[in-house]
Amino acid sequence: MTWVLQNKIFQWLVKELSGNLLTKKKNNKAGFISAFTMVELVFVIVIIGILSAIAIPKLAASRDDAILVKGKSQIAAIRSGIAMQKNKNLIEGTNYNNFIPRTLDANGSTSDLFHGGEYGNILEYSLPNGTEDGKWEKVDTANPEPTNIRYKFHLQGNWVEFTYYSGTGIFDCNRSVTDTFKKENCKELTQ
Repeated sequence: MTWVLQNKIFQWLVKELSGNLLTKKKNNKAGFISAFTMVELVFVIVIIGILSAIAIPKLAASRDDAILVKGKSQIAAIRSGIAMQKNKNLIEGTNYNNFIPRTLDANGSTSDLFHGGEYGNILEYSLPNGTEDGKWEKVDTANPEPTNIRYKFHLQGNWVEFTYYSGTGIFDCNRSVTDTFKKENCKELTQ
């Protein structure tokens, strides 16, 4: 449609939906107060209902997608922090028996995750411990000589378990789980 035709249709719709202003003025003189008609109110309510029926599910889905992206970026940052800490130890010549960080955070700590580890900070800022969606939870806290430290990333009311293998420096999720949700989200989070 051309712009002129679209403009004329729009003007006609506005005139029809808002009522004839001249009629409303005549009604005011006759003692009536101008107001919206019942048809206009129902029409607006139906439109609002349709828009909300479309928008609300989309907003819920985008929240879950945002938490997934947040988890992916945090996993990438943790893996990068492990590699940087290993390289730092290698260059400085410290901890020459094992350049790979033994812990990712203070052993026994459950509040400041991925910060304050035995060989230094994996992340510049710690991640808070929690069980809400988008938060990490440390599973293994009491082992004084950690070899495999487990963490959970909470997502959509469930969680995906990650393990840090201090012998190899690998931080990865458990891919051998039988739960389809956890297996799919493990794949999504680590790609």
